[in-house]
This record gives sequence, structure tokens and C-alpha cells, in this order.
Amino acid sequence: QVQLVESGGGSVQAGGSLRLSCIVFGNVASFVAMYWSRQAPGKQREQVASITSGDSTTYIDSVKGRFTISKDNAKNEVYLQMNSLTPEDTGVYFCHGTRLVMGPPLRQYDDWGQGTQVTVSS
Repeated sequence: QVQLVESGGGSVQAGGSLRLSCIVFGNVASFVAMYWSRQAPGKQREQVASITSGDSTTYIDSVKGRFTISKDNAKNEVYLQMNSLTPEDTGVYFCHGTRLVMGPPLRQYDDWGQGTQVTVSS
């Protein structure tokens, strides 16, 4: 079974940086896309960044220029570098990915990590 484990969360002051890591106990290359999502207290979960198997990336507007998603296929790891953090970035950050199961029929599965807490104080 595929397992994803996040680390690197913590408490920082506004303007600081954190680097989140996600170890994929499986083959990260088997995922068509990897993502980082977050959920702040009292708010709905939102996807903040994605990276495809071909290394194409997307970001929500609020983190563009501050966050960078990357991956290392050889290490089976996914990263989220977060700079210039603000209190609005506070939340539980989840690593997750979309995995294909070949057919017919072709099927998609989403695998999620347990989350890591990021707290940004003013």
C-alpha cells in the first residue's frame, strides 16, 4: 500500500521560511501529479500547489512567488519551500497525489499523508 509521510512543519514568525518534505513510500514517478493542500482553522481545505510527472507546476494566487513545489523522483520525495510566510498561511499541510492504475479501465486514486502543522505568528 502507498503511504505518504510529511515533515518539516512548525512555528515561525511572519516573514520566515519553512521547507516541508513528503516521503512517498512507493514510487513517486507513478503519480501523474503531486500536490500540497492546506486547511486553516475554520476554513475549507484548499490546494496550494501541484506538480505533474513532467514537472509542470501550478499555484494558487495567494502563494505565487513565495512557495515552490518540487520533487525528487530518485528519492521519492516531494517538497514545498515556503518563504515570506504570513499568518494566513497557518494551517495543516497535506501532501497528496493522484495515482493511475492501468486497465482497461484506467482508474485514478488519491493518496494522502497525515498532515503537518504550520503556524505563522505575527
